[in-house]
Amino acid sequence: MTASRAIEAITERIRERSKPHRETYLARIEEAAGQGVNRSVLSCGNLAHGFAACGAGDKAALSGDRIANVGIITSYNDMLSAHQPFENFPALIKQAAKEAGGVAQVAGGVPAMCDGVTQGQPGMELSLFSRDVIAMATAVGLTHNMFDAAVYLGVCDKIVPGLMIGALTFGHLPAVFIPAGPMTSGLPNDEKAKTRQLYAEGKIGRPELLEAESKSYHGPGTCTFYGTANSNQMLMEIMGLHTPGASFVNPGTPLRDALTKEAARRALEITALGNDYRPVGRMIDERSFVNGVVGLHATGGSTNHTIHLIAMAAAAGIALTWQDISDISDHVPLLARVYPNGLADVNHFHAAGGLGFLIRELLDAGILHEDVETIWGHGLRPYAVEAKLAPDGSVHRDPAPETSGDEKVLVPFPKAFQPTGGLKVLQGNMGHAIIKTSAVKPERRVIEAPAIVFDSQEGLNAAFKAGELDRDFVAIVRFQGPKANGMPELHQLTTVLGVLQDRGYKVALVTDGRMSGASGKVPAAIHVTPEAVEGGVIGKIQNGDVVRVDGEAGTLQVLVDDAEISARPAPLPDLTANGYGFGRELFAGFRALASRADQGAGAFGQAA
Repeated sequence: MTASRAIEAITERIRERSKPHRETYLARIEEAAGQGVNRSVLSCGNLAHGFAACGAGDKAALSGDRIANVGIITSYNDMLSAHQPFENFPALIKQAAKEAGGVAQVAGGVPAMCDGVTQGQPGMELSLFSRDVIAMATAVGLTHNMFDAAVYLGVCDKIVPGLMIGALTFGHLPAVFIPAGPMTSGLPNDEKAKTRQLYAEGKIGRPELLEAESKSYHGPGTCTFYGTANSNQMLMEIMGLHTPGASFVNPGTPLRDALTKEAARRALEITALGNDYRPVGRMIDERSFVNGVVGLHATGGSTNHTIHLIAMAAAAGIALTWQDISDISDHVPLLARVYPNGLADVNHFHAAGGLGFLIRELLDAGILHEDVETIWGHGLRPYAVEAKLAPDGSVHRDPAPETSGDEKVLVPFPKAFQPTGGLKVLQGNMGHAIIKTSAVKPERRVIEAPAIVFDSQEGLNAAFKAGELDRDFVAIVRFQGPKANGMPELHQLTTVLGVLQDRGYKVALVTDGRMSGASGKVPAAIHVTPEAVEGGVIGKIQNGDVVRVDGEAGTLQVLVDDAEISARPAPLPDLTANGYGFGRELFAGFRALASRADQGAGAFGQAA
């Protein structure tokens, strides 16, 4: 079977599996859309409250039902570099809407927390569930029923998935996502990683480490490595929710502002009041999500999206599974190397041809669905472009370059870095897990070694500092799943295990926690499901048990007789300390309701 036919077969499988949920979802969209302009159902008192703070012109416009009103959902705050640029976006959007004969209002704000700030801190245990809070906050903003379309200002890890879930819940409204763009390049990512390793080994102090980190994360915009934040932007573009070429333009530039204004105008054009109504819930379908998965594999994107894509799809009545994601990987080659899969950052990727080049290559190879609907129109081919600033200040687009500007970063389809995608599902007597192979050297993708068991990343780090880990081993870090403590990222382990690997030891990580887009050169079986707190086998492994992590064959095994494993009692950890402090008390309900990682790890019902 050709790759294109295989992708079509997987898409059809998803479509058939999803049919009952999807039909119900689409019927609800049609019912909501059938009510006409949203404000028309409001009483005079409702409407008066809705535009009380507007100027006289906007009040007059919103009094009727022929002027479109765009709701702005923003994740702005000025502490986080990725979201600080959004401070000025509402003014740009309102100006563009007014010039186009419409109105725009800030409908609401959503929280935006940074995993980079909370790594290794108690607050990280709120991170995954912040996605669901963002979805609910989006609903609060849009539930006023004042809007004919919405634009979504978000960038980072849980923010875009949460906004997407919220947007699809209001699927009768058109949705346009507007990115802020990456910060300019600072200290190269490989130099930053080396500095972290030197600090972990005690060879430099905190001042030197902080200096390096500050040179890397140095200004407004998204972090420049290819983690979840930049994977989000790739997804929104390849799924047709950005305007073409918008993802990786730096903030604070004339082109960035021009793209933002253009997005606002496009949101007005695709409302039910015009001739090109594009409700997001109807526009985004199974093919759109398959395109997103293809893009994730082709770029070696974040492992977090094996969770988020399932939750996002479920919000549209689509039952996407890990097996779908894994099967798609078998037919999608890796075309980009961006840190941690290479030395380049996203600015280098963009300069080499970026998403326009990548989309063109994947379309020409037949492994992207071209016949999808996007906010730009019919078909994905218009996204195979490069956005530029025209002399009059508008956005001009050229076809994507025919050749890569740097084949160390981005290659054409026939020159793929590896024949399959960067993510793989592992299966075995330990359950299911995800491994990111794109940054792991082939000779390190199969590790068989005795287990050393930890109940926290702090325990592993303490053992490293005590000199107890200078040997071959598989680190088992358990009780890190969504029900146990909110499934934090265990980012601190990347450096420690990397040091041990560099010393010549065979090491791997197995955990029911997350590693995110920072999953690097050490083989890591993450998101292990069932998690330990639900009686999963990962909780029954003992020190010395031989564990095999096979990223080539796709297996995860503890080499102990199944009967013996079954007879072992499940440990009963004391998780009391994870239930309070830093707001964790308020998230007890989320931990109790959380679905498994392979079902989206969310507190909402899942289509699967």
